[in-house]
Amino acid sequence: MPILQTIADLSSRMKRKEVSPIELTRACLDRIEKLNPSLNAFVTVTAESALAEAQAAEAEIARGQWRGPLHGIPIALKDIIDTAGTRTTAASALLKDRIPSEDAEVVRRLRQAGAVILGKNNLHEFAYGGSSLVSFFGDVHNPGNTAHIVGGSSGGSAAAVAAGLCYAAIGSDTAGSIREPAALCGCVGIKPTYGRVSARGVIPLSWSLDHVGPLAATAADAALVLQAIAGYDPLDTCSADVPVADYVSAMQDGSKKLRVGIPRKFFYEDLDDEVRAAVEQAIALIRTLVADVREMQIEVPTDRTLQAAESFAYHAANVAARPELYQPETLRRIRSGEKVSAAEYIQRRRELDQERRMAHKLFADVDLLVTPTIPIPAPAIADLKKDPDALRPAELILLRNTRPFNVWGLPAISMPCGFTKSGLPIGLQIAGPHWREDLVFRLACAYEEAAK
Repeated sequence: MPILQTIADLSSRMKRKEVSPIELTRACLDRIEKLNPSLNAFVTVTAESALAEAQAAEAEIARGQWRGPLHGIPIALKDIIDTAGTRTTAASALLKDRIPSEDAEVVRRLRQAGAVILGKNNLHEFAYGGSSLVSFFGDVHNPGNTAHIVGGSSGGSAAAVAAGLCYAAIGSDTAGSIREPAALCGCVGIKPTYGRVSARGVIPLSWSLDHVGPLAATAADAALVLQAIAGYDPLDTCSADVPVADYVSAMQDGSKKLRVGIPRKFFYEDLDDEVRAAVEQAIALIRTLVADVREMQIEVPTDRTLQAAESFAYHAANVAARPELYQPETLRRIRSGEKVSAAEYIQRRRELDQERRMAHKLFADVDLLVTPTIPIPAPAIADLKKDPDALRPAELILLRNTRPFNVWGLPAISMPCGFTKSGLPIGLQIAGPHWREDLVFRLACAYEEAAK
């Protein structure tokens, strides 16, 4: 059975008992066994429990107890998401043997939807970086060209989806950590509105900026997964009690009435020539799909003080007691927040609240924004490793276009929009107003269909 069928294709066939969850799970496990040694996308593979979950799903479906489109679908989790009885390491020696006693809320919802959990994906240690080259478990490699990075911090999740090791994965995104690796690996990744998906049970990088969302092969598949995990969690202080739209039905509404803004300043500056060409070609196609495309200017927040301060606050005790268990670069980044004063933190947090409160003005005359996801293609691993000072500047460039949407807390998706001459994927970012993931999916699906 081909591993690269979509969830959308499989779900109706699963309901009709034409596809077996056990077959799907075994096929994924076979691909993991074959490809993971070169990709290093998984830290932990839960083969035994995955097959047991697949058998349970098959029995339920046979009895007519179909739970929905994720029932029996093999999915992976970024290894900062707690799983009861299975280690959650954050790719760090500090937590290499940590076994949570409870599932994260997002895992609970996936299990409720009948998903099969294949295991835990490698990442940039403690999610503090955009390359996935800093991990206790080693580098993650790009499925399109293993000499290149996957991006991060959800690098293993993107690699696993792009290589067909799973049908979807759950990642986290603080400055672009879902969308950047999705773009560099050639899959789809969406960061929903801040507070749309519970982050309870997910090891934090920055409470004010962390988002949880899916990576998948298509926009439709990402919508199906987000539908299952979105919604209010009263035990998560960052969760918002806002109704969740029917994303799947919304995609059928089409894109013809949508107005799209192109914010040239900042987002389109200093682009790689091949990235620019691919994005402009995508915009030309989008012009045929929507009511209006217009150029616009917006001011972009770039401060990173909150992330530094909140990361240090979370790690302070362990940094003081066991600094040797962190990768040196992670330790340096965490310690960069040590000298942020209470006054500066309060001011930056106030500015964040103001940015989010005023973000609706970005959509006064448009429904959606379209930008390149990443200004450059995936760098070569060797280039970033030969110079110890090269990694951080490269990651700042890679995350430049994604970071502002974490500050604003707006939903944003990365879609594949072409390849470089050497075959490296290029990503297109579509962002919408707070709580309007449905609008984002409408254009994403229309573009995906038209670009086939």
